[in-house]
Amino acid sequence: MSVSAIQERFVAFGARLGVYRGAETPASFGNTAAEFRVLLEDCAMFDMGWQAKLVLTGEDRVRWLNGMVTNNVRDLAVGQGVYSFLLNAQGRIQGDLVAYNRGDYLLVTTDRGQAPAIAAIFEHYIIMDDVEVADISDKLATIGVAGPNAPGVLSKAGIEVAQLQPGQVSDTVWCGIGISVARSAQSAMDGYEIWFSGDNTHKIWEALRSGGATPMGSDALELYRIVRGVPRFGIDLRDKDLPQETGQHYALNFAKGCYIGQEIVERIHSRAILHRTFVGFELEGEPPAPGTEVRLGEKKKGETTSAARVPLPGGERTLALGYVHPDIATPGTNVQIGGQTATVQTLPFPSKR
Repeated sequence: MSVSAIQERFVAFGARLGVYRGAETPASFGNTAAEFRVLLEDCAMFDMGWQAKLVLTGEDRVRWLNGMVTNNVRDLAVGQGVYSFLLNAQGRIQGDLVAYNRGDYLLVTTDRGQAPAIAAIFEHYIIMDDVEVADISDKLATIGVAGPNAPGVLSKAGIEVAQLQPGQVSDTVWCGIGISVARSAQSAMDGYEIWFSGDNTHKIWEALRSGGATPMGSDALELYRIVRGVPRFGIDLRDKDLPQETGQHYALNFAKGCYIGQEIVERIHSRAILHRTFVGFELEGEPPAPGTEVRLGEKKKGETTSAARVPLPGGERTLALGYVHPDIATPGTNVQIGGQTATVQTLPFPSKR
C-alpha cells in the first residue's frame, strides 16, 4: 500500500502504521494503553481513512435503498442517517453501513474492506431503477473525535456540535474550509466524524490537537469497540449470522415495508425464537482465539468472536465477545472457554470497577 503524505506525517509523530478495516492507518502513536484511557476519560482523535463513502443518485434512490437495507431510509429527514444491515434472501448479514439523506443524494458509509462487496450487491440489484452508485472514498478524508470531552475540544477548535443528534450530519465552513460533521449513528460508539477534502487534513488535525485532542491509533479504538460491545463486520458479524442474533436492534425497522431478507427477520420477530445471542464474557487468563468454543459442562453452547486484554482504570481485564444459546445468556452464568473459566457479562462492559 502506498503511504499518503498525511500518513508520512503520522509516522513523523511516532505512529506505527497497520491495516485496519481495509486501509492503512495509524495503529498506535506509541502507547496504546494511554490512548485508550484518553478515549475513556478525555478526548481522542483518530484517522478514519478506512471509511468508504458511496454516493447514490437518481430519482429512485430512496425507494430503492429502502428496499435493500434493514432500516428506514424512506423517512429520513435531510441531514439524518441510520445504521443498517444489508442481508441476503435468507436473512444472513452481508454487510453493515450508515445511510444518510443528503438532500439530492444519499451517502452510504462503511468500511473500505466491505465497500467493493456492497457496491457489487448494489449494482446487482439495480435493474430498471434510476439509481447510480459512485465511490467517492478517495475524495473525502475523515477524522474521528470521541471521548467525554469531545464536544468541548471541538468547540475550542471552532467546530460546534452541541445540537447534533445521533446520526445527524451538518455542513459548515471552518476557517474557509467546507466541512461536514456527523455524530455517530451507533450510540454505543458515540463520537463525531469530520468529513473534508484531504488537502486540509493537516490543518484540521493540528487544530484538534491544539484544542486538546490526543492522537489515537486503531489498536486503542478496537479495545474501545470491544468494551462497548459493538460487533464488527467480518469478525463478529458474519454471513452466517442473523440480525436479531447480534443484539443490534436499532439497525432494524419493522414498519418500513419490504426489503431483501425481510421475511426471515419478520419470522424471527413474530415467533420470538432465537438460537444464539450476542453477549460479553470476562476471563481470568489470556484472550481466546476467535472461534473458541463456549461450553457448559460437556455441551457446546457458543463461540467467541473478539477478545482482548483491556487496560481499564481498575486494572487489566480479559474481555471477549461472542454468541451463546439464549439459555445461558444470563449475566453471571459461568461457562468454559477453551480451558478457562469465564462469566457471561452484559454489554457494554462497565469501564470502571
